[in-house]
Amino acid sequence: MKLLITGSLGQVGRCLVEQLSSMTGVEFLALDREELDITDEAAVSAVVTSFSPDVIINAAAHTAVDKAEEEIALSYAINRDGPANLAKAADKVGAAMLHISTDYVFAGNKDGEYVESDETGPQGVYGESKLAGEITVAQACERHIILRTAWVFSEHGGNFVKSMLRLAQSRDTLGIVADQFGGPTYAGDIAKALLHIAVAITKGNNKGFGIYHYSGMPHVSWYDFANTIFAEAKQQGVLTTEMTVNPIATFDYPTPAKRPANSKLNNEKIFTQFGIHPSDWQLALKNLKDYAS
Repeated sequence: MKLLITGSLGQVGRCLVEQLSSMTGVEFLALDREELDITDEAAVSAVVTSFSPDVIINAAAHTAVDKAEEEIALSYAINRDGPANLAKAADKVGAAMLHISTDYVFAGNKDGEYVESDETGPQGVYGESKLAGEITVAQACERHIILRTAWVFSEHGGNFVKSMLRLAQSRDTLGIVADQFGGPTYAGDIAKALLHIAVAITKGNNKGFGIYHYSGMPHVSWYDFANTIFAEAKQQGVLTTEMTVNPIATFDYPTPAKRPANSKLNNEKIFTQFGIHPSDWQLALKNLKDYAS
């Protein structure tokens, strides 16, 4: 199996590289944005044609949700045009395209979990540009998997877990939003799911293409998530002081971009098709020393 990975220095990209490095029977080419600008159609075509992968996994994205409200052109270039370029190139060489999307394609006002067929309704530029990317990928490459996920965290890059641990070094009280709910998702589990799907596809599973949801369980609020992080950090010796976490409303923490109140994604379809279980985000917090370093 030959895999092309884009966005190799992001959270999921780095986890993909780590896991691929220990897999046998796999040849992969992992590129960051300095090595391949996915918004450059000619460059994408040249790399894909030369390497001729069986599967392309696009882990590149413009994920700065608040900055996206001002960086509109950049958001669409990376989140819509880049995936379109990759999907076109994938289709040309007969490769499958695996593309990561987001809970932000939904309005976040549904009662209960979102399923793949639910009506979309992004509330900001980030979600709009990611939804546009989903559409262009589906149009350009018939053999595609779109994996919507949420609340991604890992030992790498910037994320909620690392932010909480950093803030705990200088503060003993925090106000955390308690009226937004979702499933924290470990980037290593996303990478594992993508590779599982890639293997299934190359072994001839041609019935599973389309949109899937993949996130962590159980669903919690950001407030609940923060409390769990601090409890684990204290137990593991990463924190030596007590943190007081106060629940606040979204209204009390205004941001340039609107956040979905409900980011709960239903994982049943991906389990039924590929046997992939939801991300165990609580297990992923058992090594917080790696996050704090």
